[in-house]
Amino acid sequence: MSDKKTAREILGKVDKDVIAVRMGDRTVDLHTPIDASAELTPIRATDALGLAVIRHSTAHVMADAVQRLFPGTKVTIGPAIEDGFYYDFAKPDGTFTEEDLAKIERAMFDVINKNTPFRRVVVTRDQAIEKFEKMGETFKVEIIRAIPEGEEISLYEHGSAEQPWVDVCEGPHVPSTGFLKAIKLTSVAGAYWRGDERNPMLQRIYGTAFPTKEALVEHLRLLEEARARDHRKLGKELNLFMFDELAPAMPFFLPKGAYVYNRLVEYMRGLYEVEGYEEVITPMAFSPKLFATSGHLENYRESMFRLWTEDAIVDAVQDASVDAKSLHALLGAESFGLKPMNCPSHCLIFRNKKRSYRDLPWRMADFGRLHRYERGGVVHGMARVRSFAQDDGHIFCAEEDVSAEIERFIKLIYGVYQTFKFEKIDIKLATRPDKRIGTDAEWDIAEGALENGLKAAGLPFEFLPNEGAFYGPKVEFHIHDALKRSWQLGTIQYDKNLPNRFDLEYTGSDGKGHRPIMLHRAILGSLERFFAVYLEHVGGNFPTWIAPRQVMVITVHEDLVAYGKKVRDALVAAGLRADLDDGKDKLGAKIRNARNERYPYLCVVGQKEQEANSVGVRSREKGELGAIELAKFIEMVKAETLP
Repeated sequence: MSDKKTAREILGKVDKDVIAVRMGDRTVDLHTPIDASAELTPIRATDALGLAVIRHSTAHVMADAVQRLFPGTKVTIGPAIEDGFYYDFAKPDGTFTEEDLAKIERAMFDVINKNTPFRRVVVTRDQAIEKFEKMGETFKVEIIRAIPEGEEISLYEHGSAEQPWVDVCEGPHVPSTGFLKAIKLTSVAGAYWRGDERNPMLQRIYGTAFPTKEALVEHLRLLEEARARDHRKLGKELNLFMFDELAPAMPFFLPKGAYVYNRLVEYMRGLYEVEGYEEVITPMAFSPKLFATSGHLENYRESMFRLWTEDAIVDAVQDASVDAKSLHALLGAESFGLKPMNCPSHCLIFRNKKRSYRDLPWRMADFGRLHRYERGGVVHGMARVRSFAQDDGHIFCAEEDVSAEIERFIKLIYGVYQTFKFEKIDIKLATRPDKRIGTDAEWDIAEGALENGLKAAGLPFEFLPNEGAFYGPKVEFHIHDALKRSWQLGTIQYDKNLPNRFDLEYTGSDGKGHRPIMLHRAILGSLERFFAVYLEHVGGNFPTWIAPRQVMVITVHEDLVAYGKKVRDALVAAGLRADLDDGKDKLGAKIRNARNERYPYLCVVGQKEQEANSVGVRSREKGELGAIELAKFIEMVKAETLP
């Protein structure tokens, strides 16, 4: 057996920006003792893994600072996340304030400047429980008790040897606190312990950290821009959508927002006609028998809205033996449910009549409204709602057609994202989750089909272990927006389980019955979520083809009202979406108001424009375009109305 050495000793001389190493599928500290023969890959501060190590280490320093400043505060968890890190605290006396964040930051730099090493200590379960019970860290004790038997338990310490700050943690961490150069605490929010609203409310402090101050400054600039582009803020300012407490987390689209929403649907419908999809309309509520067959009652029950009628309640309570618990169980078993997905109803359509191999592939589309129960702590504007629609589609095909259908779908999805100016796309293959239906052999085939389809298309991708749907693996398409943020939009999923559960069959060329493969696919995904992502991507400046209002005609003075109306009417007659501001405000105020409304074009009409039957054009994107003949301007705008 090989002697143990630290990773630093095995690597020998390393660059100063190497902060950890990769050993197989495990990331370890530089000072971790490992087999001397191990093959190691250095992780630098600028790598994605290195950034996560820096941020998780910063979270530890933040928790240390919080407990120094606010005695009695208990810690829970503090992971690195996509844009930084957070730590959840049980603070005994209220919430953290903005002033508190500034104090915590200063205390963090005190810890950092002492440049003490992060030390890893392996302990037994009993030792860990005893240690944190003495510290009064009840949340940590709960975490430790949940660690599976036989799994190694490690603690990480930093600070003085006499009074170190310690946390139960898998690691790894940077070699010492002095490696942390650029940090910033960004916000405070409430969060339920373990994300369950039945548990205590905690205080979550968010922060971020980078290898350099320059990278931090750029990130903070993007954060400020993100606040200005927040879809909830823009939605209110531009009068696009609203929410009401009587329909929590279910958006109301106002006229301008409804136009954009419907234009998205129309655009996708146009593509469907070319790509050979047939659109269907399916019910919104179904008998629980459907969801029992599909597996949703077993695997998705907690995310479903259930329905029952007054008759069902009356029938149930007529039996005197029915108590409240029994009534709940009865209604749960018998009540209809609002569909959370379209796929089960599409299975019903497929099996409605006999199908032949000549009918396949059959591509089915559905914009039906869906409902999923999201807990109050995770809903977020239109990015996470309870009522939504998808550009949903399902492809029923033979096994031998799967690769071609995936390739065809990929071409389609890339074309759509190009239309919306999403230029960077990451692809991820999400594999079998712990909670799933189907055999391991079926999952092997499904995952292999998607992997082979991506390889055939020559597309790079990464695996997302355990992130597939309960009925099948999926390929996820993650786009990067104008602020360099990643959003998962489109997906294609391989499913043999639902065809099995619904006993779907088609007659093959051999005259025998065969089971089809069901490909679940979406491009925009949830239309509500896409609306939010796209609104922030363009900062409210919808391109002309999808803008709810395209042109604002502005009169210079009251004598030109008649000409202003003539121009507006000509634009509308040509199929453009135009408005007129012929009020008494000064010209500067009219222009400012129109710009705030994000019109792609402003047409200022004065005496010269009236005499020349022209308009003075100001483009939102190109600035002043000068006087343009009205007919030519109409053609110019119409040329932009198609993607």
